[in-house]
Amino acid sequence: MKVYSIDSITPVIDPTAYVHPSAVLIGDVIIGPRCYVGPAACLRGDFGRLVLKEGANIQDTCVMHGFPGTDTVVEEDGHIGHGAVLHGCVVKRNALVGMNAVIMDGAVVGESSIVAAMAFVKAKFEVPDRSLVAGSPAKVIRELGEQEIAWKSAGTRQYQDLAVRSLNTMQEVEALTEVEPDRKRLSFDEDVVPLYQVKQKSE
Repeated sequence: MKVYSIDSITPVIDPTAYVHPSAVLIGDVIIGPRCYVGPAACLRGDFGRLVLKEGANIQDTCVMHGFPGTDTVVEEDGHIGHGAVLHGCVVKRNALVGMNAVIMDGAVVGESSIVAAMAFVKAKFEVPDRSLVAGSPAKVIRELGEQEIAWKSAGTRQYQDLAVRSLNTMQEVEALTEVEPDRKRLSFDEDVVPLYQVKQKSE
């Protein structure tokens, strides 16, 4: 990974967290236990503090940044999908921010809420706990059900497991030139499927 200090402030990474070698961490960044930081993520703590609390993940190509004097925080078990941007906001415990969503300054994503993919959460907007928000600008669509929150939590556990798998087994290698006979597949203890499939099963 690329880790840089600025003004004598150096990022902190808990030993149980996994940060991909292509991720960039600058300055006042604090990565807590059991976190996962994906490929090409950029956490730029050169103005404000950036915090990932225990069990949070921030996935491929995500960006975290903030204005001077602000804290940008993902609380415990927070889940930040591919390509999302967090700027000077707080994502509360067990919340999910969908792919390519943008969360602006002073916004708060409530506990166990879901921000839909591609949503734009405007500055100072407060997402209620256990809510689904979507759109640009994002609006509250409805309260989440227990099944949806359980689905989110299961997905986050897979990223916590991924941090362990990555620490233990990920290594840079040369690509093979052909597919091996009987090529093995990845296997998982917990069966997590897209949310639309969960809803189909329950209907």
